[in-house]
Amino acid sequence: MMEDQEAYERAKKRAEAKIGFYLHLTIYVVVNIVLVIVNLRTSPEYLWFIWPLLGWGIGVFFHALEVFVLSGKRGVTARMIERELQRDALTNR
Repeated sequence: MMEDQEAYERAKKRAEAKIGFYLHLTIYVVVNIVLVIVNLRTSPEYLWFIWPLLGWGIGVFFHALEVFVLSGKRGVTARMIERELQRDALTNR
């Protein structure tokens, strides 16, 4: 029963991380569409929208990397916690 609860909590964390990423991506797209429109209407001679698009895009890229690549089934943090629990169990025998 305890393992089921732990599996559920891990799955919940992964799902919440994915939802957080998709929300971040949606806001990125919407805001940058607005910035492109504002830029093209106010000063089409200088395309400044590219700078927030690129800067924030790097952030979105690393967010995706964290959520979809680095976390995997068992992320780095989960492995470190597991090792610490094992060490604690050995020292408290």
